[in-house]
Amino acid sequence: MKILAISDIESPNFYEKFDITPYKGVEGVISCGDVMSELLTYIATMLNVPVFYVHGNHDEIYEKRPPEGCESIDGRIIEFKGKKILGLGGSIKYSVGKFQYTEREMEWRIRRLFLKLRKGVDIVVAHSPPFGIHEGDDLAHKGFKAFLKLIEKYQPQYFLHGHTHMNYVYNSKRFAELGNTKIINCSGIILLDL
Repeated sequence: MKILAISDIESPNFYEKFDITPYKGVEGVISCGDVMSELLTYIATMLNVPVFYVHGNHDEIYEKRPPEGCESIDGRIIEFKGKKILGLGGSIKYSVGKFQYTEREMEWRIRRLFLKLRKGVDIVVAHSPPFGIHEGDDLAHKGFKAFLKLIEKYQPQYFLHGHTHMNYVYNSKRFAELGNTKIINCSGIILLDL
């Protein structure tokens, strides 16, 4: 399944210059958060494929102007092309914000999905990374320990996240593995064959 994954693109200049040509043939788009609503709407219109998203810590504007033609999977499990996809947006709580969570709050969000998770999950789409993987040094860019437990217990094939821009961390890597799970930092734009 060819997926265009996108995250943490907040510049209007990027939206104005975005060229969809290299991404024709993708079967779906996944936003890991903090992408301008207008850009997601544009991508949904131009590629004419399903666009799924979770909220980033800066996506409060979605409450007033959600991306048109796109579907929020935040706090839900959906099935797409035979894959079960779980969405868990937001970042660790570092200030006041609607899409910021304490460790306990994120654990509760996951626990509420227990009945659906028993059937397994193939792809987790999050905004923040798991604790200790692709995270930044500052509090705002720390990962969730709850995500480590989720990966250990359910062993999804993929864990996609954003939040930690590739230029934030010196020598940052886009790919990591934890058990059988491939963890991918989708900051910017990346074409994936999942």
